Amino acid sequence: MAARTARSSTTRILYSFCTTSSPQTALLTGNFHLRHFSAGSAAAARLREEKDGWWKESLQKLRNIGISAHIDSGKTTLTERVLYYTGRIHEIHEVRGKDGVGAKMDSMDLEREKGITIQSAATYCSWKDYQVNIIDTPGHVDFTIEVERALRVLDGAILVLCSVGGVQSQSITVDRQMRRYEVPRLAFINKLDRMGADPWKVLNQARTKLRHHSAAVQMPIGLEDDFKGLIDLVHMKAYYFHGSSGEKVVAEDIPSNLGAQAQEKRRELIEAVSEVDDKLAEAFLSDEPISASELEEAIRRATIARSFVPVFMGSAFKNKGIQPLLDGVLSYLPCPTEVSNSALDQTKNEEKVTLTGNPAGPFVALAFKLEEGRFGQLTYLRIYEGVVKKGDFIINVNTGKKVKVPRLVRMHSNEMEDIQQAHAGQIVAVFGVDCASGDTFTDGSVKYTMTSMSVPEPVMSLAITPVSKDSGGNFSKALNRFQREDPTFRVGLDTESGQTIISGMGELHLDIYVERMRREYKVDASVGKPRVNFRETITQRAEFDYLHKKQSGGQGQYGRVIGYIEPLPPGSATKFEFENNLVGQAIPSNFVPAIEKGFKEAANSGSLIGHPVENIRIVLTDGAAHNVDSSELAFKLASIYAFRQVYTAAKPVILEPVMMVELKFPTEFQGTVTGDINKRKGMIVGNDQEADDCVISAHVPLNNMFGYSTALRSMTQGKGEFTMEYLEHSQVSNDVQTQLVNAYNATKSTD
Repeated sequence: MAARTARSSTTRILYSFCTTSSPQTALLTGNFHLRHFSAGSAAAARLREEKDGWWKESLQKLRNIGISAHIDSGKTTLTERVLYYTGRIHEIHEVRGKDGVGAKMDSMDLEREKGITIQSAATYCSWKDYQVNIIDTPGHVDFTIEVERALRVLDGAILVLCSVGGVQSQSITVDRQMRRYEVPRLAFINKLDRMGADPWKVLNQARTKLRHHSAAVQMPIGLEDDFKGLIDLVHMKAYYFHGSSGEKVVAEDIPSNLGAQAQEKRRELIEAVSEVDDKLAEAFLSDEPISASELEEAIRRATIARSFVPVFMGSAFKNKGIQPLLDGVLSYLPCPTEVSNSALDQTKNEEKVTLTGNPAGPFVALAFKLEEGRFGQLTYLRIYEGVVKKGDFIINVNTGKKVKVPRLVRMHSNEMEDIQQAHAGQIVAVFGVDCASGDTFTDGSVKYTMTSMSVPEPVMSLAITPVSKDSGGNFSKALNRFQREDPTFRVGLDTESGQTIISGMGELHLDIYVERMRREYKVDASVGKPRVNFRETITQRAEFDYLHKKQSGGQGQYGRVIGYIEPLPPGSATKFEFENNLVGQAIPSNFVPAIEKGFKEAANSGSLIGHPVENIRIVLTDGAAHNVDSSELAFKLASIYAFRQVYTAAKPVILEPVMMVELKFPTEFQGTVTGDINKRKGMIVGNDQEADDCVISAHVPLNNMFGYSTALRSMTQGKGEFTMEYLEHSQVSNDVQTQLVNAYNATKSTD
């Protein structure tokens, strides 16, 4: 207060001095003012720089990473160890929950029982003054959307590979997703303590199958039961892990019997990195000794540029190799400012805008996951730019709604910690914000949307009904919640039978939701036989000319539509097109939307087997209307009947979902398994040999894959395994089409 008074009195004195003195004095005083002002602005700029510097430093010490891999490669076990060593949890629990606790990240009872991860869990921890946000993702193909969502918002990832199983089918899928979202990654070869562990075989598989430009940054000291520790090929040190949970890392000299091999592997690493990094290549070609720091910087540059994948090794279950992997995350994976993220500016026709990641910029965040918690809907946000504080108003760009942030939390699996504000680069959760998965939020100063995530179409459906009549409210509440959480889970109503139909990515996916409904909502549901999501399409052009006329005393109905339907060219972006080629006013323009609506409605159910019709273009060329009797309803009905009349003339066919199936089983069963695939109308597209195992890739219709896991187990004495994912919808053979049509007609006649 005193300072403020002193300052104002100084101003008063200066002012009176200016008014009473000569012009020269006034000029001098003005110069003094200017000098004073410029000094002030320089100080402000310096202050701003310091403030920006603080943000930059804070962002440089932040990592957003995901851990993803094939099923049962040890992702959740690895995360459990990471949380233990970083001090987030104080004791280790195993995945299958034998001790009644289960892994921290598998927070659902169902996950602990089955020993698999169903939902992505988010947590954060700190390691050597760095803050690391981790998202542990499912490895099972039925939960692909969880992996997609996690990778969309991450800056880096750890791809876990099993040292025995190697690169498996889901590893390839996950790697493909990482490429799609341009995520820099490290590979971690896990389970070196298991019988048959061979990290060098896995490294070669990563190079051939995943086309990784990779090299090991570590090598193991012993394998299987003799696995004792690791050699760091960058710093040329041997690390051993002592203590009851491997928490004491002891660095020693490399054992003499492994010195030559370590030198050879280090040279391999330098060679691989210098192929993609010019700076290191210069030093390598001029035969200069390469220091650990030079090599580390080169690996970081190449990893962030996604031209190199460093390979780490260890055994999460035996608590070996986790701390060096954490060091690798800090050393080689990018911080939020080193990754370029772009948004689409809705005010400039979806022009691409690069987001700087600066907390001083406008607020932009993406809701990438929803969960129904004890306190209402929990929305996970990745903040790309700007700052959000508790109590702020933010705008959902997709809906235009303005919402308040009542509570801001940081997630640790299913526990939460309240925070007051969050800035760019962070992953946080907010309560009480109503939105859908994939919505973008801003502070209202810009109208950006983040690029949308690709959501695969569901491939399997089940009819589901609650057992007791009283549980109808909870039944619909559960279905609504699951739909909001998971875009691949769809709910529909069968208009003919009146049954509720749920659709998803596979048998396990739908089983899990039925089970969750029973546990979380206490709703017992009976489930019908799985149904395959067939589609229908047409193969040739056909003309229609239909008049709908009805007289019933008073105003009648009159509408005539003329035009043609034809198949869309292969690879079209849309599955249904309506073209209005009317000339003149044969049909008043206000009836055209009703005509389109009628055709759309008719295409929801083809006349062959009642499944939706895809890849069709409907062109309206002419028609007729009545001054009194024409109405929207009349034209809608005219177009529905016109579609049904012309449909058979357009030679319709049935399309069925075909799955990409990958099988792995001992070679001795090859004849039986391939014979069975042929019997199921499968087409074998790849056949590989891996040690004593045979690996077969095949395209098989989903309709022939029900109960396959049981069949494969019995054929291979329980030694075979398979994974499948949706490939495409393709035309069925004539005999199958006849069977399906007859079965459909039989059920219709009984109904």
